Amino acid sequence: MRFLACFLFAVTAFSISAQTFAQDKLRVLIIDGQNNHVRWPKTTMMMKSFLEDSGRFTVDIARTQFTWKGGDLLKEFPLEDGKEYQDLPEPKSDPDFKPEFANYDVVLSNFGWKAAPWPQETQDALEEYVAGGGGMVIVHAADNSFGQWEEFNKMIGLGGWDGRNEKSGPYVYYDEDGKIVRDESAGSGGSHGPQHEYQIVIRDPDHPITKGLPRAWMHAKDELYQQLRGPANNMSILATAYADPQMKGTGRHEPMLMTIDYKQGRIFHTPMGDNDGSMECVGFITTLVRGTEWAATGKVTLTDTPEDFPTSTDVKVRKFETAVAN
Repeated sequence: MRFLACFLFAVTAFSISAQTFAQDKLRVLIIDGQNNHVRWPKTTMMMKSFLEDSGRFTVDIARTQFTWKGGDLLKEFPLEDGKEYQDLPEPKSDPDFKPEFANYDVVLSNFGWKAAPWPQETQDALEEYVAGGGGMVIVHAADNSFGQWEEFNKMIGLGGWDGRNEKSGPYVYYDEDGKIVRDESAGSGGSHGPQHEYQIVIRDPDHPITKGLPRAWMHAKDELYQQLRGPANNMSILATAYADPQMKGTGRHEPMLMTIDYKQGRIFHTPMGDNDGSMECVGFITTLVRGTEWAATGKVTLTDTPEDFPTSTDVKVRKFETAVAN
């Protein structure tokens, strides 16, 4: 009887511990479905895998309709030989896209340029969610979305394309003296040169997202977003990259990791991550995981710097082989 009692106690304790562990995991909702980057179905699954593999998160996906004028996006533009974004037809708005944001600790957007406006109810729900303390993560082309949505532009700090210009807010960058410039002169928002490897420079080494990381590290081949514009209120720039004129860059140090406070909510924003190859960068993976935890809680417990983290001269990647779920 004593053995049975001890056995039952151990099983019960294990069950409670397992339940507690599951409850301690942060709940992430990835939203996607309309993106000018044809590899978005794969990049969504990659980010889901990165977050879940950390042991800190559970991840769900909420997908708007991705039937565009002219046919099904995934059938018409398969991942293997997708057309350039200029060839994509205009998307249709999805009146049924109404995720339950309040059920999650953080929402990660993998939308992109040309995404159709959400229903007003959905826009209001996201504003209320973040304003009330919810977390949000903006990855690459998600800052191209919804240029006319005023509160969204406040949440993401900076964005590009979709009609953004000086009326959207200043062009923000670091100058050669290490000072932040808020350029309010006329001009469009958002551009980039050809994809290439580039160096990330940490500007705030004490922030929980960047603490302990090398002060400079090489990012895998990617688009380097530049000339982003927006309100940039309550925004901190954690890292930048130099946009080399030899790569059609501005010759300025452009923001690459940012945090924004929106009322009671927290936003982590990275313009990196154009495609599956750039997301295989260990630097991208590490900062995405850390940034998502910070957006959800205001803290980072995943503080270990991976042994395969990139150096100031060498890119380091982890090949992603998991099958894509469409």
